[in-house]
Amino acid sequence: MDLNQARFNMIEQQIRPWEVLDPQVLALLSTVRREDFVPLAHKALAFVDMDIPLGAAPNQVMLAPRVQARLLQDLAVQKTDKVLDIGTGSGFMAALLGHQAASVLSLEIDTSLADQARANLQKAGVTNVTVRQADGSQGAVADGPFDVILLNGSVAEVPAALLQQLTVGGRLVAIVGDEPMMRATVITRTGQNSWTTTEPWDCNAPRLSGFAEPSRFKF
Repeated sequence: MDLNQARFNMIEQQIRPWEVLDPQVLALLSTVRREDFVPLAHKALAFVDMDIPLGAAPNQVMLAPRVQARLLQDLAVQKTDKVLDIGTGSGFMAALLGHQAASVLSLEIDTSLADQARANLQKAGVTNVTVRQADGSQGAVADGPFDVILLNGSVAEVPAALLQQLTVGGRLVAIVGDEPMMRATVITRTGQNSWTTTEPWDCNAPRLSGFAEPSRFKF
């Protein structure tokens, strides 16, 4: 396989048509080697439009390229930003964020995935990302506040505890809701006790581990 051609095709055929047009994001996707963050057994799928399995659990996946690209574009990360990345997985999104931000703290609930992500990031020469084995559902209060918070997967609702860890002007991006229709959700903190929310696009994604499901029971 010609990896550079496959990468080019991924960007032109999957990512651009999904309205990812930010030159910085496209340049990053051209240079950060996605295939180095894919498990060996699935290397051939590195540039395919699908979630790639990372572990034994069905929700342990690397999200499809177009979804990762759109999330990254919506975050609008600046060089001065302090980022909290929840659900490290293979470390690919953490690597992309590391190239854009001042620092990234990435939380992964699964020990073996956290170890693998550390190895992947080290091999890729990304030095401003810290991977911590932890349940990310309550964030990292002692390390905050953060300018950017990313949830790499879906949740039924965004915990209030995470919103409190945003700086004023900071933004959180997550995929929120239930199948068959989840929404990419961008929440921006506009004041001490105020936030604005937009839902720019639809997307289904596996659940992030550790996040509560609200009770469906109703009278």
